[in-house]
Amino acid sequence: MKLLQKTKIGNLELQNAIAMAPMTRSRADLNGIVSELTVLYYTQRSSAGLIISEAINISEQALGSPFTPGIFTKEQIDAWKKVTSSVHEKGGKIIAQLWHTGRVGHSVDKGGVLPVAPSAIAIQGQQHFTSQGPKEYETPRALETTEVKQIIQDYKQAAINAMEAGFDGVELHAAFGYLPNQFLAESANQRMDEYGGSIENRSRFVLEVLQAMVDGIGDNKVAIKLSPSIPFNSMIDSNPTDLYAYLLQELNKMPLLYVHLMNAMFPTDNLPQYPRDVIGVFGKLTQHPLMANGGYTRESGEQELEKGIAKMISYGTLYLSNPDLPERFELNTDLNQPDRATMYGGGEKGYTDYPTL
Repeated sequence: MKLLQKTKIGNLELQNAIAMAPMTRSRADLNGIVSELTVLYYTQRSSAGLIISEAINISEQALGSPFTPGIFTKEQIDAWKKVTSSVHEKGGKIIAQLWHTGRVGHSVDKGGVLPVAPSAIAIQGQQHFTSQGPKEYETPRALETTEVKQIIQDYKQAAINAMEAGFDGVELHAAFGYLPNQFLAESANQRMDEYGGSIENRSRFVLEVLQAMVDGIGDNKVAIKLSPSIPFNSMIDSNPTDLYAYLLQELNKMPLLYVHLMNAMFPTDNLPQYPRDVIGVFGKLTQHPLMANGGYTRESGEQELEKGIAKMISYGTLYLSNPDLPERFELNTDLNQPDRATMYGGGEKGYTDYPTL
């Protein structure tokens, strides 16, 4: 099986082509510090070729959901050191996914401060999970140009902090409607400065963030996750094909570790401009190692690798409930079913108590 063959991306020698996808689990404390339970959670899954951590807030401003971890204080960095050293002791590799939620947040969990975004436009038709239950999205405060440039530096510092914490690299979360995605999409970005308007301008934030992180930690240590055909969190664009074709072309000029693409996970019948075959349309445009994500099984993941476009497949929910996923794939055995009630928040139940073979 191609899924089980050793592979290499950048300078990382990986024990297989199976990645653990980033998944928010909301198990950090109110100070964004992960616990010994989190150390166990990732260590249990260290037979993955590559672990990508849950999304990690790059700053206090970046926080959108309660009980999500950060990497901007010494205590947070020290807590992550325990995770990375334990994964490395088991022979695993682990990347930090870096996160700024932008408008995907609520003031009740931000000390009364409104979320920020490229423009003062609220998410429509959805509610946000807060510490006080589901709430309607607020209209965010539009960022000043000087603030945008500060956030770029926050990403750079977070990447430096991640390397101090022992991670093998970082992944920019530019998917699923979070801040970088908000800059890309017309529906969320109506700016009149150099970060808004044309495709080139709307791509500028993502490109400058990546360049800052490369400058901070070096070549082949920075990756990016994109969701070109996902309208979730009110991410609507009139021409996503041209937008992401331009972005991927510009990314080809940068010394990145990999590009991580999410499949179309939501109905797009009323959005015919959104390609359904994300890997086929966009995967061919990148010269970087490609990681494919979204809804794969053992069989469909293998088929995707056989096509020769993707080099790795990342699994989310299957990894949540099967700590020994590569071993189960190898034996083609039964899989644990995920308990959806315990995905976010809580203790060891539904987190570290899934059985191995």
